[in-house]
Amino acid sequence: MSFFSSLEPWQLYLFISLVLTYSMVAGGWVLAKAGRSPLWILLLLIPYVNVLAVWAFAYIRWPFVDGRRGE
Repeated sequence: MSFFSSLEPWQLYLFISLVLTYSMVAGGWVLAKAGRSPLWILLLLIPYVNVLAVWAFAYIRWPFVDGRRGE
């Protein structure tokens, strides 16, 4: 029997919310370190938009990295 099927519904919701919160905070921290607004992480909650957001993050200019090239 799997771990998740043995949990009560409220325990499962608590576990999911903790994992989601941790992922959002960690992702916001990564975005801030890359020179972007941490609020970009909210786009990952919207289906289909999350794929576009990850693609845009990968290919747009990075202010922190591009600023170092000019030095």
